[in-house]
Amino acid sequence: MRAIRLNPATVPDPGSSSRHAGALSSLAALLAGALLTLAFAPYDLWPLAVLCPAALMALWTRARQPREGAWLGFCFGLGLFSAGTWWLYISIRVFGQAPLWVALLVMGALVLIMAGWYALLGFAVLRLLPVRGPWTFLAGMPAMWLLVEWCRGWFLSGFPWLSLGYSQIDTWLAGFAPVGGVYLLSALLLVAAGALVMLWRGTGRERLVALAVLLLPWPTGLALRGVEWTRPDAAPRTVAIVQGAISQDMKWLESNRQQILDEYARLHREALGAQLIVWPESALPDLANLLPRYIGGIWSASEEAGSAVLMGVTRFDDEAPPGVEHYYNSVLALGEGEPAFYDKRHLVPFGEYFPVPAPVRNWLRLMSLPNSDFTAGRDEQPPLAVGGFTAAASICYEDAYPAALRRASRAANLLVNVTNDAWFGRSSARYQHLQITRMRAAEARRPLLRAANDGVSAVIGADGRIQASAPEFAPAVLRREVQARSGDTPYLVAGNWPIICLAVLLAAFAVRRRRKLPRPPLV
Repeated sequence: MRAIRLNPATVPDPGSSSRHAGALSSLAALLAGALLTLAFAPYDLWPLAVLCPAALMALWTRARQPREGAWLGFCFGLGLFSAGTWWLYISIRVFGQAPLWVALLVMGALVLIMAGWYALLGFAVLRLLPVRGPWTFLAGMPAMWLLVEWCRGWFLSGFPWLSLGYSQIDTWLAGFAPVGGVYLLSALLLVAAGALVMLWRGTGRERLVALAVLLLPWPTGLALRGVEWTRPDAAPRTVAIVQGAISQDMKWLESNRQQILDEYARLHREALGAQLIVWPESALPDLANLLPRYIGGIWSASEEAGSAVLMGVTRFDDEAPPGVEHYYNSVLALGEGEPAFYDKRHLVPFGEYFPVPAPVRNWLRLMSLPNSDFTAGRDEQPPLAVGGFTAAASICYEDAYPAALRRASRAANLLVNVTNDAWFGRSSARYQHLQITRMRAAEARRPLLRAANDGVSAVIGADGRIQASAPEFAPAVLRREVQARSGDTPYLVAGNWPIICLAVLLAAFAVRRRRKLPRPPLV
């Protein structure tokens, strides 16, 4: 019989087909991560917080090797943090005036580190979980994802930005915030994402279970929004938020110093009469220690008008030993008693402190780059008694760390956040940060005053909804009557531990199921 010879060029190459499919999967994961950023403010396309994680979970079910799962997770994280934190360029390069290569290096390092978390997640999913079954989609994948989200929020200082739950502050799921905090909301979204995948891959009975799991949390969250977790504390009081709208590139120029001081004094006079007046972070264009007459004048005018003041300032410790310099980013409370300070505890790496050896610090100084450090405040700082309120203060992105604020929130009847989001220009960062701030109010079921240099300054209700806000990028005084509230929500009592422990148990049980539902042989 005559042999048949085939032209190699005409024979299908299974490796080429596999590489093509792998490239498409990588692109899909990258796009899913990038699209997830649209679930957050200012776009608020919140269904993407379910659809995008579901897309990655579906891609994992098609992967065959743990390294494929890791690569898909990495692509997802790369898309998420590249599209979701691009605004760091504005603060580092535009306002920080760092060289272009330094800006790109810092941004790239952050994105790669955050993407690495999702690579670790993808590897664990493919290595430890069975490929099918409700325990994989409704327990294993969501629990492991939640644990990664929680870990990246605190490990080595942490970066909790773009946690899934923040996208739901305006949906019915926000009713779960006082029950289990932002991570409970994230868990519900991830279980819903797994349910979507099970609707696609599951059997008839499994699909019924998935549909119930997908739908049940929403009316439950709506019902929880009506629960009075806290109680009114004394009579409502008037507050005023001062917004100076000082451009970041103008703030620290010596030629603008007096003009800025005069502008804040003018706005403060307009706010007088409110029982509490709040200024934004680092409002004064100098150290507070060098402005005793100015601050004294503000205090005297406030006392005459029956007002108290919370003022964002930078200061140095004038009681430090000789040769020791301690600088603080602080909130100064001026009321009937002695002045009191809250000092920022969670500092921004490479922004407020530089975790680098001395030789690197010397190099930064030679390159005319920022190299000085702030000092972190004490972990245990009591709320500030001012203007008839007991205020738990936070500065800038400290409010992204709910566990650190929980104890002070329990002892307070009002939350206050002072910030300066002008560092990020007109980007989405300010609106993402506002979502985070609103979640803290919803978790504690306490009103929150947010004073921002150029916006978004707002009075936020105990349910996390915005009651009033000042126009952005313009000097303004925002007045409102606020009802202080006290009492404990379940979240303030227990914190994140119940949902994290539950996630550990569910992940462990799903991993054990792998013995009963083994993966197909690897090829």
